[in-house]
Amino acid sequence: MRAQLASEVIKLRSTRTTTALVGSMLALIVTVVLLHGYALPAANVETPSDQLTFLIGWGEVLGALFAGLFGAISFTGEVRYGTIRPTLLVTPRREDVVAAKCVAASLTGLAFGVIATTAAAIAGRIALAVRGLDDTLNSGDYVLFILGGAVASALWAMIGLGVGAVVRSQVPTVVGLVIWVLFVESILVENAPGLGKFAPSALGQTLSGLRPDTLLAPALGALLLAVYAATALVAGTLMTSRRDFV
Repeated sequence: MRAQLASEVIKLRSTRTTTALVGSMLALIVTVVLLHGYALPAANVETPSDQLTFLIGWGEVLGALFAGLFGAISFTGEVRYGTIRPTLLVTPRREDVVAAKCVAASLTGLAFGVIATTAAAIAGRIALAVRGLDDTLNSGDYVLFILGGAVASALWAMIGLGVGAVVRSQVPTVVGLVIWVLFVESILVENAPGLGKFAPSALGQTLSGLRPDTLLAPALGALLLAVYAATALVAGTLMTSRRDFV
């Protein structure tokens, strides 16, 4: 297990996928936050809840999404390029392979979350300052936002890994995750909030204090998101153990 974990860390350091994802994530988050900061009416960014939800909250949403994409690609990339076969030859216990990938993906996802939420917080403060608007968030709000976003991203990396292990094909997995987070869940939360608040992306948002009036409490959100992550990993492990990789 330790050797396999070291192998996964080397893979992360020797490929440009992680760097490309982080760079793309940062560019997208800064662009989205600044655009919202400049375009939203002042009345929509007056309260702490509004500034979290409609302005810097994009850091949590996109950070969790990119962490999920990273987790998915960490498995589907090996299937796509055939490196999964030597990986499984070196480590015949496939459960160990998935477990090592889980640890590596969750730690990387944690970093994704910290980077994403910090960048969003900085961009949001700049946008508000340029417009001459007050930053109504206090230090506690920022701490919850960043730490909650980090935990949510770590769990989303596990979800992405599990989904990638089940689907195996990279393009459908990546496209499916993007559509789910940015479109399907948005529709659910807006039109069926009673159901949408239990969806995984919405649960991640609760960890950072977003939408406190419509979503669950952070502690319950963390518990349910962990259940999603565990379920995805169990499903991915079972499918990996029973499939042939040729």
